[in-house]
Amino acid sequence: MNVLIVPSPVGALLLREDAGRLAEVAFVSPTFSPETPFVSELAAAQPFADARLNADDVLTPEALDAPETPPILRRAAAQLAEYFAGTRTRFALPLAPVGTDFQRRVWDATAAIPFGETATYGEIARKIGVPTGSRAVGGALNRNPLAIVVPCHRVVGSAGRLTGYDGGVDRKAFLLTLERPKPPRLF
Repeated sequence: MNVLIVPSPVGALLLREDAGRLAEVAFVSPTFSPETPFVSELAAAQPFADARLNADDVLTPEALDAPETPPILRRAAAQLAEYFAGTRTRFALPLAPVGTDFQRRVWDATAAIPFGETATYGEIARKIGVPTGSRAVGGALNRNPLAIVVPCHRVVGSAGRLTGYDGGVDRKAFLLTLERPKPPRLF
């Protein structure tokens, strides 16, 4: 297993690969405030304290160009940078999320929500054939191992409210604002 930690406008992101496929995109820091400029969290977060990680497996952004860095981690970092720059609206990466059949169905339906649009938990539940399963959909999204790539930030409450998000509602609002259509430039 190899892990790469990269900076982003929503805080440091942990990228993990498994057998040449992207298995995880996670927020290193559980807190985020759009008012606070991004400051590298790599030292402060001490990711090596995470029981899933071995210090020898963690690659920092400086390792992006190293030949031993798995190509999938390079591709994922590049595509995330393009997403945050506003030049990528879909990810094209081989994925390896680990979850139950139900969770995978929810994640697949969530991945199909177009860039710049939202869906409700109830709409996802109906789409996967469980019309009364909106709470179960929320539970599955809470276990989404591929933050941003499987865009659970695009799933909102029944009245369009921003509700629960593993990365925090402020991050969810930031990501939805990032995806909002930009007005055309007049000059």
